[in-house]
Amino acid sequence: MLPIGISFYTAQLRRIQRHSVSINRAAPVTGVSTINTQQASVLAALNVKKPAVDDQMSLL
Repeated sequence: MLPIGISFYTAQLRRIQRHSVSINRAAPVTGVSTINTQQASVLAALNVKKPAVDDQMSLL
């Protein structure tokens, strides 16, 4: 990874979001924002798996 300050990496990870959308009262569709190359490299450096939609999200 590039020698950039920790705030850059933190900002990259904060951009990863979970979404839930419902149209016309249909069942909601949930997902995770697209992970870009920089975010993927930060996650890899931290040895962390990419976020995925899981059953726990439906409890929120």
